[in-house]
Amino acid sequence: MRMSPPALPRRAAAEFIGTGALVAVIVGSGIRADSLSQDIGVRLLANATASALGLGLLIALIGPLSGAHFNPVVTLTEWWSRRPADGAAEALAYIGAQLAGAVAGALLAEAMFGRAPGAWATESRAAPHLLLGEAVATAGLVLVVQGLRHIGRPALAPVAVAGYIGAAIWFTSSGSFANPAATVGRAFSDSFTGIAPASVPAFAAAQLLGMLLGMVLAGVLYGTERGADEPNPAEPRRTG
Repeated sequence: MRMSPPALPRRAAAEFIGTGALVAVIVGSGIRADSLSQDIGVRLLANATASALGLGLLIALIGPLSGAHFNPVVTLTEWWSRRPADGAAEALAYIGAQLAGAVAGALLAEAMFGRAPGAWATESRAAPHLLLGEAVATAGLVLVVQGLRHIGRPALAPVAVAGYIGAAIWFTSSGSFANPAATVGRAFSDSFTGIAPASVPAFAAAQLLGMLLGMVLAGVLYGTERGADEPNPAEPRRTG
């Protein structure tokens, strides 16, 4: 039986907590990987595995509350696809919660490992090939999310989205941030997963470009109209 979704403040709180937890997993596993090995392959494997597992679990837990976006790109594409009357207010609330949660998650990860919270990252990620990789990573993420919506398989999101991100960390040159909120949060961690603040605007622009590309690809593959009976993975559901 489908129940009414939680009120917007509760959904925004879910996005804050979920995004914070996700960034804490990403940054924390990167800090741990730094301490375990100087081999870049070992560090990448540890970070990719922890990030994918954490993301999948968080989507499964928080999806019934808020849709488990954790990402302004996902929020914007879901809003554009549905365009409900109150969608703009919801999207703004979600994005604000995601940005705040991402910063909080990065600071929490730094504190857990005894590092002074708030140190800016120094890893420059502004090279053109990295921006291309980030656009590709984000386009792929959007295509996965929109594809699940169009084929009516939202229940696969924990596995499909987490699996895609785990793979994209490896196959893209950028390491697949694919998330403007997480990008901002990772600027607060001078670690393996960090990004220098000066690189954040270009990375975010590449992500937005990738978002548009992903929407175009989804439109080409699945069309632009959603059938009236097609499930919407962003709509919270409860069973009882």
